[in-house]
Amino acid sequence: MDVIARSLSRRAVLKTGAALGGGIIASGFPLSQAIWAAEGKVLNARAKRDIVKLDPGFYQGGPDVDVMSCIYSKLTHYKPGSEWGWELEAAEKIEQADPTHIRFHLKKGIMFTDGYGEMHAKDVKFSFERVIKHSSPAKLDWGPLDHVEVEDDYTGVIVLKTPYAPLWMLALPYGVGHIVSEEAVMKATGDGADFGMKPPAFSGPYVIADWKARQYLLLTRNPDWQGPKPGFDEIRILPIDDLKTAESAYQAGDIDFTAISLDSLATFKSNPPAETKVEENPSLFYTWIGMNIDHPKLKDINVRKAIQWAINVPQILDAAYAGHAGVATGTIAPGLVGHRDKTLVPPEGDPAKAKDFLEKAGVSDLTLTIDCRNVSTFSTIAQTVQAQLSQIGITVEINAQDQGSFGTLGVEAEGERWKDLQLIINEYSSLPDPSYACSAFLQDGVGVWNWERFRSDRFDELYAKALTIEDQDERAKLYHEMQDLMEDSGAYRFLTNGGSPIIYRTTKLEAATRPDGEPLFIDFKPV
Repeated sequence: MDVIARSLSRRAVLKTGAALGGGIIASGFPLSQAIWAAEGKVLNARAKRDIVKLDPGFYQGGPDVDVMSCIYSKLTHYKPGSEWGWELEAAEKIEQADPTHIRFHLKKGIMFTDGYGEMHAKDVKFSFERVIKHSSPAKLDWGPLDHVEVEDDYTGVIVLKTPYAPLWMLALPYGVGHIVSEEAVMKATGDGADFGMKPPAFSGPYVIADWKARQYLLLTRNPDWQGPKPGFDEIRILPIDDLKTAESAYQAGDIDFTAISLDSLATFKSNPPAETKVEENPSLFYTWIGMNIDHPKLKDINVRKAIQWAINVPQILDAAYAGHAGVATGTIAPGLVGHRDKTLVPPEGDPAKAKDFLEKAGVSDLTLTIDCRNVSTFSTIAQTVQAQLSQIGITVEINAQDQGSFGTLGVEAEGERWKDLQLIINEYSSLPDPSYACSAFLQDGVGVWNWERFRSDRFDELYAKALTIEDQDERAKLYHEMQDLMEDSGAYRFLTNGGSPIIYRTTKLEAATRPDGEPLFIDFKPV
């Protein structure tokens, strides 16, 4: 407690006392982590959703990883800027000894909080291997990881079963690359499994001071951090699902950094708020309409193909994105290895062909549901699809739900709701390696990420082969075929990769983002 007492101002003590009732203690964070910054620089930023997981070995999406990158350390991390790349973080040196061996040497003096000592190579070994040992849903990020050999306290070797091209731009600098304390996690869990929302120790430049679900997350400086000093004393992150709501929050002064909707981009560019910078960035997201092929109404591929051909993608994008979003050709975004030049079904579709497929299926008076998140963009997509399918005699009922409810719809472990899923408007984030944009649709992902319940032995075979190939042209051919297989199943109608425009207040901060506009909070600088 001595460190805490020395770190707290009178203001901080009062704030900490107020937090005990419903914040830190209620959230399960140890009191020793209740470190509030004195008066200083504060970053107020928007997240697209609330955090749902703080265990990096079991992360569930970008907003979780954005926070993890502040509170844990990785061997490497993404470089901010307009070009994809990585740079050293916890590693003093890292090199590929041969196609299946990567040697690293840790920097000295990286400390875990709460008395768990210095980060060593054994913690790297534990952090990486537990993802595989406990069959985390995120284990695909590690591909053919076999084990990590410890040579001394600071040196180790990552050993792969086969070559793994995505290691450098996916596994190491993203979610599963974060390093946790073996001693702390074993003490907290007993077996090293998922610790969920209760981190037993931190190792990054920030710690979690307070979290109120669906309201805010507060990060403050880690007094044990001996690395480069981050720019802000506090980072306050507000989860705001809807981009329109986020834009209003920015204009009201509640946040100083946020993504904005594509249909608002022209307005912000022509008439930006005072002292605001507008930046346009390409997006790695992919948005699509999926169909649950195990549902009795959608088992017939002719019904699914009828829906594909009935959907006019440009019409949807005009309505939902004011024409500012380009048509997607698959899950892999433009500029990445494996991006397809065109889809099998033309973007405009063809209602006459759609009716022919329905006739082949012998189906009439069909009523379907379409589920989506309750945000303006997806509600507009749902309404447009509803109108388009009505033209071929299909009635669509819209189920718009908040993120908490929608996020578990297709997850078997969360109950029986997946059996009722029919049409789904979904959007996943991606990373700069094409494997990430395809991994959710493997057979292992059915009932986890793969809500369409698409199954293809050929797809899985191609996925595994593509991981081992370094030649980019040869890799691309495999990913082209994989996306062809998805579309030919009738279970997918690809919509857009969107865009990632952001705005931030130039009197408060200098933003640091990945090339796709996603924030790298530890690299933000105050003005």
